[in-house]
Amino acid sequence: MTLNLSTIPSKEIMPGLHGKLVHSEHMSMAFWDVEKGAQVPEHAHMNEQIMHVIEGEFQFTLEGNTKVYVPGDIVVIAPHKKHSGIALTPCKLLDVFSPTREEYR
Repeated sequence: MTLNLSTIPSKEIMPGLHGKLVHSEHMSMAFWDVEKGAQVPEHAHMNEQIMHVIEGEFQFTLEGNTKVYVPGDIVVIAPHKKHSGIALTPCKLLDVFSPTREEYR
């Protein structure tokens, strides 16, 4: 399968969180455009996750530890760990999940 990011439709998964989603048999990638002030409520899931901040400032809390992440920062999130976030500025983020985030299909 070959795709181009510009041709993938965007889905608003949560208010202010617009994602272009790519799925394979064992993983998902989410290219997020996040509006300033958009919040990801605290949650946990069975998927391993890696978050990469491409643009902007994203305040992220993992297991009660809060930090502001900036372009180039990468966070590895183990399965079942509670996490949440808020966009302090407009952001572009990349999330990779394994296994596939079926609810994002």
